[in-house]
Amino acid sequence: MEQGKFRRKLSLLDLTLLGVGSMVGSGWLFASQTAATMAGSIAWIPWLFGAFAVMLIGLVYGEMAAAIPRAGGFVRYPDYTHGSLVGYLIGFASMMAYSSVAGVEAEAVRSYASSYIPGLEIIKGTATNVTFVGDLFQIALLVLFFLINYWSVRVFGKINTIVTALKFIVPLLTILVLLFHFHPSNFAVTTASPGGIHGAMQALTTGGLVFSFLGFRQAVDFGAEARNPQRDIPRAIVFAVLLSTLIYVMLQLVFIGAVPHNLIANGWQGVTFKSPFANLLETLGLGWMAVIIFADAILSPSGTGNIYLAGTARTLFAWARNGYFYSVIGKIDKRTGLPRGALWLTLILSIVWTLPFRFSMWSGLVNAVTSATVMTYMIGPVGVAALRRYAPELHRPYKLKGLHILAPAAFVCATWIIYWAGWQTDSLLIGFTLASLILYFAFMDKDAASRQRMKNEWKSGIWLIVYYLFVGVMSVLGSFTNTAVYHIVIANPWDTIIVGVGALVFYYWGVASALRVPRIVDEAEAEEVSDAGYAASNGGSIQA
Repeated sequence: MEQGKFRRKLSLLDLTLLGVGSMVGSGWLFASQTAATMAGSIAWIPWLFGAFAVMLIGLVYGEMAAAIPRAGGFVRYPDYTHGSLVGYLIGFASMMAYSSVAGVEAEAVRSYASSYIPGLEIIKGTATNVTFVGDLFQIALLVLFFLINYWSVRVFGKINTIVTALKFIVPLLTILVLLFHFHPSNFAVTTASPGGIHGAMQALTTGGLVFSFLGFRQAVDFGAEARNPQRDIPRAIVFAVLLSTLIYVMLQLVFIGAVPHNLIANGWQGVTFKSPFANLLETLGLGWMAVIIFADAILSPSGTGNIYLAGTARTLFAWARNGYFYSVIGKIDKRTGLPRGALWLTLILSIVWTLPFRFSMWSGLVNAVTSATVMTYMIGPVGVAALRRYAPELHRPYKLKGLHILAPAAFVCATWIIYWAGWQTDSLLIGFTLASLILYFAFMDKDAASRQRMKNEWKSGIWLIVYYLFVGVMSVLGSFTNTAVYHIVIANPWDTIIVGVGALVFYYWGVASALRVPRIVDEAEAEEVSDAGYAASNGGSIQA
């Protein structure tokens, strides 16, 4: 099969709307209520922290993506800076996290649609069970996303631009309508479960707040298809995060202010809408606006799921091109310029990840997805600092100022987000990731040269394994443990402080462990892009 080439078709607007379109999905439909029940009237504050953390991480990746634009860059960069062990572990975590998001968004569409389409769910007591028809509904959505992506990148980009523009209208209209029913006295009600700062920390992960920002990475993952990646990728990240933050904070404020006071007489945990914004509007006698929300509950998550299915394919493509997965996944169709093998695998994984969670609610799913995704982000600050140290000659069209402060701060923020997800989530993700090393040895143990490479690069990756173990142990001992099984040994905020200090230790250990000569694969070899002279104009490459 002759290898094809990625097509440079995406503009700054396309990249920005890829980010906004993947962020403004199911998050705004569910997260405001979940955050309010956990953190009470201060629920808008963790949105700001989530935006701050994601912006730090995004700016760090902006420098690498501008200097080395690659499809699935989040998976390529760890391999370039730290070798096969770190590259494999981050790739496996990316596969777990990324391939499930399209399914989560399809689940969100089905959840809202069940209010007016009978037969999608069956409610038994406090449990909500998805029916066989509901499963088919979700699978049909995923197949639709697949077909849109399978066509061409130009069609995908233009459809996303149109859908994202429409997605802005409904949240903004919701904000405007609820402002007329705003009661400042609601902010005096602070009782929530668990409430306070601890509740705000939990809301970041379990509440879906950080999940709602994870789509900033799209500009990086589509870097090989950007018209002007050096200029547009960093700008697209900043624009997407700022626009999404403004929308989310305003939605959270108007939700808190518009809830009828009788529903929060005993605290915010009494707010239990199935379809939060739509049901709130119905309670306020605004049925016409609720109908619009129900319609948008199809559009917004579907647009996000469509983008994530495309991004997942780029991630699997990159993982395969690193040599840690089957080579057929790392091929580009010559006619369309798309990784069609990776798209097929993405469709299958999206369906598989969805079905086992038929009895779970949206907030339970996004907790695992958030932590798994941030587990892939935390390597970015380490990687960019390592490139500054060991590849000073690399041409950097965008150079982040204050990196010596911002990079470790981004790493600490990412570590906190992973830790705050709690023991039940972290134990599964860390356990699966470390257990997957069996596959790493299977794919890498090909010949004597591969075995020698594994041996040489083990010391560049051992810090990451110890880091995972540290977070796992703290998840047992700290205040975010499973109190039904374990006792809290280190209370909040001391546990969070210890995790932050430990993160700084692992950050500097990770930078010091990087390959002395980064193994940056030439762009033409990595992605077969159509502009053959681009790598040379970008300052060349650094080969191991």
